[in-house]
Amino acid sequence: MLLATRNAKKLVELRRILTSSDISGVRVLGLDDVPPLPEVPETAATFEGNALAKAHDAAVATGLATVADDSGLEVDALNGMPGVLSARWAGRHGDDAANLQLVLDQLAEVPEDRRGAAFVCVAALVVPRGVEIPATQTVVRGHWRGTLIRAARGSNGFGYDPIFVPDGDRRTSAELEPAEKDAVSHRGRALRALLPVLREVFSTRS
Repeated sequence: MLLATRNAKKLVELRRILTSSDISGVRVLGLDDVPPLPEVPETAATFEGNALAKAHDAAVATGLATVADDSGLEVDALNGMPGVLSARWAGRHGDDAANLQLVLDQLAEVPEDRRGAAFVCVAALVVPRGVEIPATQTVVRGHWRGTLIRAARGSNGFGYDPIFVPDGDRRTSAELEPAEKDAVSHRGRALRALLPVLREVFSTRS
């Protein structure tokens, strides 16, 4: 199975979640493990659009069952932004430190009771078929509610994890142990929602 990402930290997290399931005998590859393929920019207006486009293009190019995700942070006080722009909120794609600092700056005058936010992950699975048989696709969504603090804490995770305190906890997402995060995170919830379909796919192909 292909996980359509080049984000090393995200790939580790996705692999960890999938390998902890009861699906056996499946080799999980990333984009760096397959021949180069065209990658369309993430220009859709929704997480669903971006995830599905990435999964579809990679599945067609490689012939592998492919999972792709698009995820981000929706901040209540910013009317749901940065949303799909989370990875490039400060202008340059993947600059985690700049993106995080910009959100903190934008929330500098926002009181504690209005600093709610949610991580969102949409995961898409595309299973290629033959030339005359269309591919099948499944799209699922996971949410993780919390509050944004005023200074980063923790060294686990990536992106906005160091300023996100999940509801019911006092630690940031970046202070959680990997297994703890996987059990409750937006990405963990989305991928677990795909597990019944993945079991069916790989039991059929085995």
